[in-house]
Amino acid sequence: MPENQFGGQQYLLLPEGSSRILGRDAQKTNIAVGMAVANAVKTTLGPKGLDKMMVSDLGDIVITNDGATILEEMNVEHPIGKIMVDIAKTQDKEVGDGTTTVVVLAGELLKGAGDLLEQGVHPTTIVRGYKMAASKAVDIVGQHSREVKAADEAILQKIAMVALGSKNIGDDATKLQIAKLVIRGIKQIIAQDASGNMVIDTDFIKVEKKAGGSIADTQLINGVLVDKEITHPSMPKSIHNAKIALLDVPLEIEKTETDAKIEITSPDQMQAFLNQEEQMLKGMVEKIKKSGANVVFAQKGIDDVAQHYLAKQGIIAVRRVKKSDLEKLARATGARVVTSLEDLGPEDLGFAGMVEERKISGEQMVFVEKCKDPKSVTLFLRAGSQQVVDEAERAIADVIGALSSVIKDGKCVTGGGSIEIDVANGLRNYSSEVGSREQLAIQKFADALEIIPKTLAESAGMDPIETLVQLRNKHRSKGGTAYGVDIFKGSIGDLTKSGVIEPSKVKVQAINSASEATEIILRIDDMISSRSRSRGPGAGMPGGMGGMGEE
Repeated sequence: MPENQFGGQQYLLLPEGSSRILGRDAQKTNIAVGMAVANAVKTTLGPKGLDKMMVSDLGDIVITNDGATILEEMNVEHPIGKIMVDIAKTQDKEVGDGTTTVVVLAGELLKGAGDLLEQGVHPTTIVRGYKMAASKAVDIVGQHSREVKAADEAILQKIAMVALGSKNIGDDATKLQIAKLVIRGIKQIIAQDASGNMVIDTDFIKVEKKAGGSIADTQLINGVLVDKEITHPSMPKSIHNAKIALLDVPLEIEKTETDAKIEITSPDQMQAFLNQEEQMLKGMVEKIKKSGANVVFAQKGIDDVAQHYLAKQGIIAVRRVKKSDLEKLARATGARVVTSLEDLGPEDLGFAGMVEERKISGEQMVFVEKCKDPKSVTLFLRAGSQQVVDEAERAIADVIGALSSVIKDGKCVTGGGSIEIDVANGLRNYSSEVGSREQLAIQKFADALEIIPKTLAESAGMDPIETLVQLRNKHRSKGGTAYGVDIFKGSIGDLTKSGVIEPSKVKVQAINSASEATEIILRIDDMISSRSRSRGPGAGMPGGMGGMGEE
């Protein structure tokens, strides 16, 4: 940035080493970065999408085709790239699925905006047109949606299979098995709030993973799996009809926070001191026994002496249990978390048909299962290697997100690019009704949506242009709105027959997030970096930020 000159006096407005890029150059750079991020994940879209391998500085390997995971592991430096990463994360948190879709769509919207900027269309006009198009697109998705209820098991299975489709975690039979497990788990945790509205807190579906076995060994536990071991070897390894106490209190003599000094002048006093400590711990165990509990999960520590007395009473004890696991145990067993042993009574205990310690891949784990009506369940994932079990965990997260979204929202649409073609056709008709220059942006929005069926066709080895033309023609004809890219047949087809169904909420969230991110990026015409040049020109800005003095 040049120094301002007033009467021959020079003033430096930015710290030395700062960099700046502005005007059309800033817009071009931002659009190029956004498109580059989108292209990085584009080939992972759909069931035939390819995986990416990321290797960290420490040599850790991640193999995945989950859009949000790829972008997070890429450690993108450019601020515009970070905006693209953020929309993928938002999509993941809100609906669980469609992370690649939202990034690819945002990249294509930026590309369309770049074309309009070259033609001299003002960024404000493009932003206004994109806002109008996004609002209309959401309306069109709503018009083409159909209702789904939690009881529609067949439709829920199809939605789950689509979410699992792009993940390399076994054959179709295994994926169907996992889909059924997730559906059972979600139905188990459905609750109602004070107003009678449906509530699905997916945090109460605990996903525990362990390499070893095969993906087909994955199971749903009607309870909680705690990745801890029983504290004392003399304790029982399993208990039927367990009465469970959940303690947020240590079973040990706590040290005082202030400095304390105890003077002992004889062996008798020393023995009396030790006996007193032992009696206190014994008293704690007596209170637990008196409540009727035969299983204890403690968030804090359990003294060795207390462990001994618990073992003598035939009580299983597990210590250092995570707070989140304690909450899940409370939801699953009906127990209440107790913060004082004085208050522990039979009414505070929970129930489980079985509490058992089992050895899984060389590690001890405690299974709390066969609960009566658990509002917290555990999906225990198995797979042949750590990479596969990690990818299975990401796949399960996508399925849980997709299913919980469609059950709460109650609406779904056909996938395979068919809904995108419908929306694109609707936007083109809408643009002809808009008399202003915004119609150019609306048409670009429609073109951008078609990147989804085009990319699906490319990944299936089909001709993308020919596929797009065929789909447009089918959707203009009567009864052809369900036609999309049938990946496995390598042609276009009626996707209601193929069972390719997706939640409407995934599409709506993708459209809104991609549109808003694009609008933010297009409104930027000046980028100032105060970072030192010690990391290189335009540090943190791929392609450089340009030097000072580029006005």
